[in-house]
Amino acid sequence: MVATSAAAASIVATAPAASAEPNPPGCEKGYFCVYDYYPGGPLLLKTAGNWSGSIEGAQYLFNNGYYSPGSDHVDVTWILSSTGAPYTMCLHNNPGPGYYSSNMHGTVINVRWRGEC
Repeated sequence: MVATSAAAASIVATAPAASAEPNPPGCEKGYFCVYDYYPGGPLLLKTAGNWSGSIEGAQYLFNNGYYSPGSDHVDVTWILSSTGAPYTMCLHNNPGPGYYSSNMHGTVINVRWRGEC
């Protein structure tokens, strides 16, 4: 029984972890960031909490939040440049699983941290 437990523990210990994408410029771990374009910026918004306002010309979103069940996903709402309609998307935290970044064109109007998408 002890040998089986030790073997199982060594399998768990050597299993590969999810690989995080490198932080975009200026977006340290723990933040949700909005860029004019990616890669390279310029950085238009960096927030570790809920936010509302108007960020025009947004094209790249990135959730670099810490893993924290119940509060590590982000609902982001923007006005689409192509239609003028509001759109909300939930982004997981980097490295996922799921989407943690998005290319879009529009005006970001709301960021809300939340639980699972």
